[in-house]
Amino acid sequence: MEKIDKLDLQIMKIIASNARIPFKEVATACGVSRAAIHQRVQRLIDLNVIVGSGYHVNPKSLGYSTCTYVGIRLEKGSMYKKVVDQLKNIPEIVECHFTTGPYTMLVKLYARDNEQLMDLLNNRIQGIQGVDSTETLISLDQSIKKEIPIRPVEDVDEMEEGEE
Repeated sequence: MEKIDKLDLQIMKIIASNARIPFKEVATACGVSRAAIHQRVQRLIDLNVIVGSGYHVNPKSLGYSTCTYVGIRLEKGSMYKKVVDQLKNIPEIVECHFTTGPYTMLVKLYARDNEQLMDLLNNRIQGIQGVDSTETLISLDQSIKKEIPIRPVEDVDEMEEGEE
């Protein structure tokens, strides 16, 4: 993988806190041209360092008041891909992870209310061939939501010096 330098880190720190900031402002903050920022951001996207962009919709504004995590145990772990293919057809599921621990999979979903949640669990998820059992955890409040921290430039200098 290509090396990420101080300027890349500085750019990522700025745009991670405000993805809608104009490149002109990023360029001014970094002391480089707008074209340099555009090229750097495109390179970071191409390298899969920066993934995704866009707006995040508040599920509650669309009537989805219940955020739920569902631990899923499969009959066999090897059934994971087939089960994922079926879970993709459930629009209320927004994340799916293959995990270690007591569950084979962990999904995050949004439901309008407890009645819809019960339908999703009993008729949609537990009806998938290979699903052995589920355990449901309802989120009462999301206290933290943030991106992974971008290391300060000083840490990169120390890391580079220590590696040599």
